[in-house]
Amino acid sequence: MIKNILTLIQNDLAIAVKNKTIFLIFFIPLFVFFTLKIVDSKNETAHAMNLGLINNEAYSPVVIQSLKSSDKIFNVIYVETIEEGKNEIRQKTLDGLLLNTNELIILKKESLKTISMIEGLYSLQQTAENKKSWVSSVTALQSTDIQKDSLPTWILMMVLLVGFVIMPSQVAEEKEKKLLVSLLQTPMREIEWLMSKIFTGMILATASILILHLIGNFHTGINLNYILIILSGSFCFSSYGVLLGFLCRNQASARILGVIFYLPHLLPSALSDFSRKLDVVAPLLPSFHFYESIKHILFDQARIGSLGVATVYMLSVGVITFAASYFLMKKRWLM
Repeated sequence: MIKNILTLIQNDLAIAVKNKTIFLIFFIPLFVFFTLKIVDSKNETAHAMNLGLINNEAYSPVVIQSLKSSDKIFNVIYVETIEEGKNEIRQKTLDGLLLNTNELIILKKESLKTISMIEGLYSLQQTAENKKSWVSSVTALQSTDIQKDSLPTWILMMVLLVGFVIMPSQVAEEKEKKLLVSLLQTPMREIEWLMSKIFTGMILATASILILHLIGNFHTGINLNYILIILSGSFCFSSYGVLLGFLCRNQASARILGVIFYLPHLLPSALSDFSRKLDVVAPLLPSFHFYESIKHILFDQARIGSLGVATVYMLSVGVITFAASYFLMKKRWLM
């Protein structure tokens, strides 16, 4: 009996090696390890916060002198108008904007940056022995509803799930079972098959987001700009997933490759708000631009015109991966 068990174990391990499932055992821990290494550590030297001041406004000389002398805590950046300062906060160029009326404008109230900024201003006030409070009110540009705040992350997860898990597996299955070769022997053209697959991915991604809104009772923020960004992102990642499916010979390898691409696109984008290092790396990924666009539309009522760079980036990735899939299909890659 023991011999049979050992034989079955060896057979299972051999299958895991053959279908590349064994690679996940090494990839996932390594990816988590390197991601945590990139994320800011607790003992890391604190970065100075960017505090905005309105140019040509009358601030207390004590406040100006204290802020300029505390360059390790605050970087003072002047802006021309309050609206310009708010836009800089939304784009994360500024961490806060201090008005001469002692009002502090920040992105979110319940955040570590806000707490650190208020503590820093209070410490400078105590050092300057100024009894008048420098911050009498705090205004947040975004609400701190936990359920609504988590909505962009859930949307990103579902769109990536369709693009990197479902679509590669479907494409690889048709290749593995020779269904694609049979279809190509009919009058159907390659581009028709590719477009049908991408539209399928877009429909699945959009349907999953719609179900999430219905179940979670998320009715606010849905408008034409929101729909256009959803369609742009679903096109990008559906096309991306079709390309991954073409790179694989069977379903097992497609699922493994999909997970390998899924995690790096999900975690840096979703964690970019909590780490300055990831905030530098994440913009290289199309998932980050999709995630940030969803946030700006839901929380800042942004329009598609102000998200032109992100939209063009996602569409460009979609077009490039579509062209690569078409090239591999014409070459009958691994068919």
